[in-house]
Amino acid sequence: MYWIALLPSHEDERTAWGWRALQFTPRVAQVDEALLVEASASLRLWGGRKGLLRRLLQETQPLAPVQWAQARTALSALGLLRLQLRGESPPAHLPQDLPLHVLTEAREHVPTLERIGCRSWGDLRALPRAGVARRFGAPLLDALDVAYGERPERYPWLQLPEEFDLKVELAALATTAPELMWAAQRLLTQLQVWLQARHRGVLALELEWTLDLRRLNGVRLPPHEQLTVRTAQPTQDIAHLRRLVAEHLSRATLSAPANHLRLRSLETTPWGGASKSLLPEDNVKGERLHQLVERLSVRLGEGNVVVPQAQADHRPERMQRWAPAREGAPRQGKDPLPCDAIYPPWLLPQPLRLEVRGEKPHYHGPLRLLAGPQRLETGWWDDGVQGPALRDYFIARSDEAGLLWVYRERLQPNAVRWYLQGIYA
Repeated sequence: MYWIALLPSHEDERTAWGWRALQFTPRVAQVDEALLVEASASLRLWGGRKGLLRRLLQETQPLAPVQWAQARTALSALGLLRLQLRGESPPAHLPQDLPLHVLTEAREHVPTLERIGCRSWGDLRALPRAGVARRFGAPLLDALDVAYGERPERYPWLQLPEEFDLKVELAALATTAPELMWAAQRLLTQLQVWLQARHRGVLALELEWTLDLRRLNGVRLPPHEQLTVRTAQPTQDIAHLRRLVAEHLSRATLSAPANHLRLRSLETTPWGGASKSLLPEDNVKGERLHQLVERLSVRLGEGNVVVPQAQADHRPERMQRWAPAREGAPRQGKDPLPCDAIYPPWLLPQPLRLEVRGEKPHYHGPLRLLAGPQRLETGWWDDGVQGPALRDYFIARSDEAGLLWVYRERLQPNAVRWYLQGIYA
């Protein structure tokens, strides 16, 4: 057997370290103040003890480092860890030279045992078992047998939860939303460990803070307030999530001071890993485009960061619409129609009605029709539209403006209107 005892430097990271250890072995348990990891069955997979320790203890970002000890049994490893915390040197022989005060079951009996000259596990083991059982109880002998590997070690093994949901108490009351960021960073760190252990990427998460007051100025307050954060693509990049949460919190307000913060995952998906190119020029360092879009959408407002979206409509002015870039709004109707080769590269925001003289359209002078007509009859299904679109499109030349894209609207047999809709660069 090969046991490792871990003690995180931060109390609130104990759960996250347990999740991290589960990536290397399923036998992880929390015993007293430490985490106990049994990894004998996983040593070959991770390249032996040195390889396992290197990956478990050195590649610890974003978690804080831990103190650790290793031994053949769990209680021996825990005893060595406790000696290390007290600044004492490990004994030459294990486990018989370990002091009694590092054995949990013996702590309350240490003063009595020391008066009879019993100061180590070996000294206790040398005493008559029947007398020890009568004087100090059978649990002390059972713990000693487990420590020597003569009895099986049974612990409640940790399991990864199906959903991430953690709550922490704030060190001080938060009066503004940005003050929640310190606690949010700690929770996001543990979220990353959970995502890595579950091999998932997060798409949506929720921050919930508990209000310290029930009424304010005579107005009844809700017990909790929530903030939802969504991403365009699944991610395990907590640096990006931290920036995104900070942007949201900078624009949020608290109805009253908050005393607790909770973070839970709303939507996750299996994680396929980050895609990398074999070409160095494709692996550009820095923030990805969708991450920049998400942050700008929060900072400037979703309606101010938009992208064009193709629409299945023959009317040129309705072939695309502007949708919020962060949400990636779904397309309406069928697949977009292919653009005709004669379409100009630039369309006016709204068709410009042209002056007609002698049945000829004018735009900075008379226009000469070079190609056309291209007939369009569509739009009869739209509500609120005054009749269908009945148009004849032409390519026209203006002596001053160059090539133009115009159309003739056929309202009635004797009623014709001309419009300018596009310009050829």
